[in-house]
Amino acid sequence: MTTLKKTQNGTVPVSHIHVNLADASLHDKSPLPLYHRVYVVLRELIIGGHYQIGQILPAEAELMQKFGVSRITVKRALDELAAEKLVSRSRGRGTMVTQRNTSQSVGAPITASIEGLFTNLSQIADKTTVKIQSFEYLPAPAFVAQQLNLPADTVVQCASRVRYLNKQAFSHSVSYVIEPVGRTFTAKDLKSLALIDLLKRAGIVINRVQQAIGCTLADPDSAQLLNVQIGSPLLRLHRVFFDQNERAINFSQIHYPSDRFEYCMAWSRGSDDKLQIESGTRTSFSL
Repeated sequence: MTTLKKTQNGTVPVSHIHVNLADASLHDKSPLPLYHRVYVVLRELIIGGHYQIGQILPAEAELMQKFGVSRITVKRALDELAAEKLVSRSRGRGTMVTQRNTSQSVGAPITASIEGLFTNLSQIADKTTVKIQSFEYLPAPAFVAQQLNLPADTVVQCASRVRYLNKQAFSHSVSYVIEPVGRTFTAKDLKSLALIDLLKRAGIVINRVQQAIGCTLADPDSAQLLNVQIGSPLLRLHRVFFDQNERAINFSQIHYPSDRFEYCMAWSRGSDDKLQIESGTRTSFSL
């Protein structure tokens, strides 16, 4: 998924900006070979939908710069992806994504109190500070348009922001809000209020939330923003808000360092003698 960042030359995708690898480098004491760490980061980006089927990955030279490694290291990582049949490589055309693993589910989705979720979001906003990385209107990337049930390239509001707890990065989120709703608030509003509160202020009634929690690895961009090593484990949360008319209002992707955040659920037996999630489902964070 592409996020944006302000530069002296305007707004450009973060994926096209050279990351300062002095702060986020693969050159740590991990016993894993460099090529394997590049491989797993790229693999996570493909599986997570950042790179879509048919999309061309960045050129070897760009990957060398972003990861701070040699051409041989990048080539071997791409060869590993090709061996797994996630990409195909051809001279003159580059490396193209050919497939991505699909998530499998067992049983019915777990349901929880929507009021508990909103309370958690407001509490996190109250206890943290925010730095806006970007606030723009742009055509929705394919993956985002799919999540929001929008035609391809529909303009949406895209906001990238980092939350801080005790002056240390706690989360990085990228939210995509449909344009009519996004126009009701500004970047200044988003810095001082939680997104859910801004949606309520705009008269939006959230009737349903679709949420998926998974794991991923820090790419160069998220590593720099969260001040972690490239390839570090991150908790990844995808969330879609729907109004009472089943209109998708907002899609957000949020990354948390695994040592700074946990999602807690409490189960109890209901009147029907079946276990269910209590309304007090909460998140916990510390530094």
